[in-house]
Amino acid sequence: MIAKPESVPVSTYGAGWRKWVAPVTIMTATLLSYVDRQTLAVLSPTILEDTGLTASAYADALTAFQIFYMIGNPLWGSAIDFLGLRIGMLAAVLVWTLASVSHAWVAGFIGFAAARAVLGFGEGGAFPGVMRTATDALPKNRQARGIALGYSGASLGAIITPLVVTPIALKFGWRSAFLVTGGLGALWLAVWYFVAQPPFLPAVRHAPPKFIWPNLLERRAWVVISSFGLGAVALGVVAYLSPLYLSRVLHLSQAELGHVVWIPLIGWEIGYFFWGWVADRYISDAKRAAPVFGLLAVLALPSLLTTLTHSLPVVLALFFWATFIADGFVVLSLRVGSHIYPKDRTAMVAGIGSGAWSLVLVALLPVYGRLIDLKWYGLVFVSMGLMPTLGTGIWMVLSRPWRTGQEVAV
Repeated sequence: MIAKPESVPVSTYGAGWRKWVAPVTIMTATLLSYVDRQTLAVLSPTILEDTGLTASAYADALTAFQIFYMIGNPLWGSAIDFLGLRIGMLAAVLVWTLASVSHAWVAGFIGFAAARAVLGFGEGGAFPGVMRTATDALPKNRQARGIALGYSGASLGAIITPLVVTPIALKFGWRSAFLVTGGLGALWLAVWYFVAQPPFLPAVRHAPPKFIWPNLLERRAWVVISSFGLGAVALGVVAYLSPLYLSRVLHLSQAELGHVVWIPLIGWEIGYFFWGWVADRYISDAKRAAPVFGLLAVLALPSLLTTLTHSLPVVLALFFWATFIADGFVVLSLRVGSHIYPKDRTAMVAGIGSGAWSLVLVALLPVYGRLIDLKWYGLVFVSMGLMPTLGTGIWMVLSRPWRTGQEVAV
């Protein structure tokens, strides 16, 4: 039995710039995780043509990723809380790095689905690691920005992936791109081994007395699930399916995609920092978060208009806006979650949120893949734009005890 340690002031293990070393390092992990997962999406037109996979089969392979990502998030969240950041993140990144490299040797649906499944399971540790790093390394008035910094690695990775892997794939073949991304993961493992200890992280950590799974019978779990899982759905749709939409509807080539597909993801990057600042400055509890969630639901509606234009700049702007607003749901849901859960389960909070987001995509991606094959693009973007409204409505109902002061974290 592991005894629960006492809190250690930030000043005893990190001061000034040192307190940001671990959050920045964990940000590079999420960056690499998205480079690994986005390489397939960015190169999907070439890979589908070379292997003969249909869009439906491709979407099914993505679903394999999402299923195991969904399982991996709460599992790694609880494991990181229990075992600690250093061991937990070393294990998670090792798993997903090996899975990323394996893509270079597969060709058919079964091979891609298996590689994506293991990749998804390993990457389930990324965002729980971010949440735990922010709460361990930073004071409370900086933690939302620490979370935003860590999550921003995902959007930055999605932005740079087409710029990095497209030239590699065009010159050396698409398989070589997966070998390069795997090598970067191995380098990160060496860096993290030295960073995940004093003076950058505390020697004494908050740990639950036993391995604790998320309890889905608790109201607070569903508060996080509804706001994160449904509110941030646009991140998955834009990241995974926008290259197919741009190539099939706006007729962009693989080379042209490499020049523009990263542009909407700048909204993803900026959004984390903006909403992180908003959360640290204005969101101290669920009551203060309520009007912001309502505003976000309204601001997500322009996605409904995507198929009404064939203008590339307008479509890219709508994708940009959708990811920017989705970030708000991510950051605010985790901010509220950190208030209604105890500190020794902070990684689990991120696991619940990311797992819920993945579950929604598990349900949607196969449907969206078939809708794309049928050229029913409007249904994809209308449903994407309405999901945040649904998530906000559920959140408003479930969060009432915390908004009215009737319930506190235990």
